[in-house]
Amino acid sequence: MRKIPVLLTILFSAVWAPVHAAEFSVGVVPQFTTQKINDIWTPLLQALNESTGDSYSLVIESDINEFESAFQRGDYDFAYMNPWHAVIANREQGYLPILRDGARMLTGILVVQADSGISDVSQLVDPEIAFPSPNALGASLLMRAELAVEHGIDVSPLYVRTHPSVYLNVALGKSVAGGGVMRTLQAQPQSIQDALRVIYETREVAPHPMSAHPRVDEKAVARFQKAAVELRRTARGRELFAAVPMQAPQEATMEDYTPLTEWRLEDFYVAN
Repeated sequence: MRKIPVLLTILFSAVWAPVHAAEFSVGVVPQFTTQKINDIWTPLLQALNESTGDSYSLVIESDINEFESAFQRGDYDFAYMNPWHAVIANREQGYLPILRDGARMLTGILVVQADSGISDVSQLVDPEIAFPSPNALGASLLMRAELAVEHGIDVSPLYVRTHPSVYLNVALGKSVAGGGVMRTLQAQPQSIQDALRVIYETREVAPHPMSAHPRVDEKAVARFQKAAVELRRTARGRELFAAVPMQAPQEATMEDYTPLTEWRLEDFYVAN
């Protein structure tokens, strides 16, 4: 059998390889455990890779503070971040939102023990409230700003790193209340959900965007956006995006998040 020359083999392979193939890092805000983030994002990024031909490497930080430091250094090519992070990332590094959920808006929630007898934030007197981190938008930053500005409530924050830790602290009675978002509450074991009750919800904001660093080529950004929207049209894609959750991926712009700059959040933001 006649052997194909090595050079010809390489050239033949190059013809069929995506001419635009590139490698990109993808950071994800650590709202959940490392294992859960990996379980959600690894198959999704692999599916996007199959569509675009680009390679996406998932980067998971140990906590939100580390994530914030990383995107402010410009470590990630793409980053899934909370809405206030989008404002800071744009200011510090020029990141631009490129994709977000078009089916819902984000609100923060305040939970108490189900049998606590507390039904209104006016009943919270010098409270210690659990939050995942200072700058988690709905769960902490927006919640602390609204409690202070709209309701005159000064809280003693207890930062416990993750949303599940917030809910557990409140369920066990270690904190009188805790800040979170509905989607992370609904992801908790039923026993934890049954032990908690929502007493307050913040105003709505556009949900978490996927943002791109300005060094990422515009064509690579367009491939990512197009692949995400087309993937959502398949049964497998709907399943993958539901885990994020991002029910209806659509293109995002910085204008979706500029209203946040008018809500005095800067007064409550804790810079790293």
